[in-house]
Amino acid sequence: MTDATTSIESTAGASVPVGRTVTVRVPATTANLGPGFDTLGLALALYDELTVTAREEPGAFVDVNGVGAGEVPTDESNLVVRAIAHTFAAYGQQLPGLHLTARNVIPHGRGLGSSGAAIVSGIMAAKGLLSGIVEIDQLGLLARATELEGHPDNVAPGLFGGLTIAWVTPEGPQFKKLNVHRGVSPLVLVPQETMSTALARSLQPESVPHADAIFNVSRSTLLIAALIQSPELLLAATEDKLHQSYRASAMPETDRLIQELRAAGFPAVVSGAGPSILVLCSDPGQRQAAVDLVAERSATPWQSLVLAVDFKGATVVLHPDEGK
Repeated sequence: MTDATTSIESTAGASVPVGRTVTVRVPATTANLGPGFDTLGLALALYDELTVTAREEPGAFVDVNGVGAGEVPTDESNLVVRAIAHTFAAYGQQLPGLHLTARNVIPHGRGLGSSGAAIVSGIMAAKGLLSGIVEIDQLGLLARATELEGHPDNVAPGLFGGLTIAWVTPEGPQFKKLNVHRGVSPLVLVPQETMSTALARSLQPESVPHADAIFNVSRSTLLIAALIQSPELLLAATEDKLHQSYRASAMPETDRLIQELRAAGFPAVVSGAGPSILVLCSDPGQRQAAVDLVAERSATPWQSLVLAVDFKGATVVLHPDEGK
């Protein structure tokens, strides 16, 4: 059973008013969580914010502040703009001219879902701009995001918050959102270097041993229980044999520190495609001990992000006075 059913309601002949403005807020995400490869994701309380205004002049202009400023495209090739355009096209709507102001905090290329956040930002902005013209439900949002991202496990928590289980059916991607136990205390350790998701995926074998598949089925089901009910089981529940060992050669420092953290009793895993490390601590005090261990045993600097779980997911606010 899913959280919503797909439906589209459209008002024929309507168009987005010039001057209509929406503001979108999207959380960072961490995917896989160890054994839940391409299935489990978690939203984290670290947010990119986007303001989009429909304008009369065609084309798109993007102001980028914070992470990615001076690096990401500021025209129609920008991923957020492409996500907006994709959503408008999916529902047969004409794209207006756009002015975007992005305030980015989520690190790029570190396994915290920055590209997924950009896609979700664009789709949620399109939802807001099309308010009263086309109504897009939760599964419609997830379908559009998955079409662009390729996998639903990163975009589902970004859209809906909390812990999400995502899967794909012939009818499209589906999700189930679960609330995380209040004792779960995420810590993300972010290195200076980046990691390509495409490179990380290229290191995966096409098949894995039967015993490893069974191992991960047991751990991923245990992980859900640990996250929603029994945080004391997180160390055992975050064991993995499907993907992290195959990618270790591309991020040796990440792999080494994860092994040392786990040997010391910390439930440490690769965050998404890496190279950041996610530590799913079972109480807030455990996080500082993990930070101290990494500072003591790594010769390179790691940024420590002490984060809460985000329970709301992406939000969009339509500014009612604009365009009147």
